[in-house]
Amino acid sequence: MRAADTCSPRCTDMDKRRLGTNRFGGYLERVTLHMIYDGAPVADSHVSRTGGIPLVTADFVWPTCAKCKGAMQFIVQLLPDDVSELERSLLVFMCQNDPGMCDDWNPRSGANKSYLFPVGELRAAQVPAEGVTTLSAVSGMRLEGEAPADAHVIGRVGGKPEWIQADETPGCPKCGDYMDFLVQLQQGHDHTTAVNFGGDGLGYAFVCKPCQEAAFVWQC
Repeated sequence: MRAADTCSPRCTDMDKRRLGTNRFGGYLERVTLHMIYDGAPVADSHVSRTGGIPLVTADFVWPTCAKCKGAMQFIVQLLPDDVSELERSLLVFMCQNDPGMCDDWNPRSGANKSYLFPVGELRAAQVPAEGVTTLSAVSGMRLEGEAPADAHVIGRVGGKPEWIQADETPGCPKCGDYMDFLVQLQQGHDHTTAVNFGGDGLGYAFVCKPCQEAAFVWQC
């Protein structure tokens, strides 16, 4: 179990109360896989990717930022076919309408949103006409245990998060336990595919498998 005596300065009181309550230790036991850039797939393709158009359920409503009310930007889609720890498709969105002003790094600010969707009948989402809603380019990926020297690594699955600041593992909004770390994202392999993580930052996705909840944090 993780130590229960430390907390990031950005932690809320709820975060502090949750320290030390994680049943699972915060990290899933598995081999680390590197996410290697693998070209630009079709924008609405049924593959794991950053950018493009998300595949969603029929009742999906595009998320909006709690602070600025603008439509969020779709960041990444990961499928169980590629990430065995997932039982559902993972999607992450964050607000980029006024970068740095809506606390989009914080999973509880209402400025980023994560979803876990059943893989069944997913369809391309209707992208809002206004707002910063998509990345400039789509990045496909393949997962490999070793990253070739000339590979463009855009993230990794497994292991422990490489925190730039203090540990900010989120608690599950349903059960209160620490969530399990799943994926670490880099900003992108070039400027056209880059996610805004504040400049040389990293993004971290977490899941609570018993509750089927997901959360996202980024640091720089």
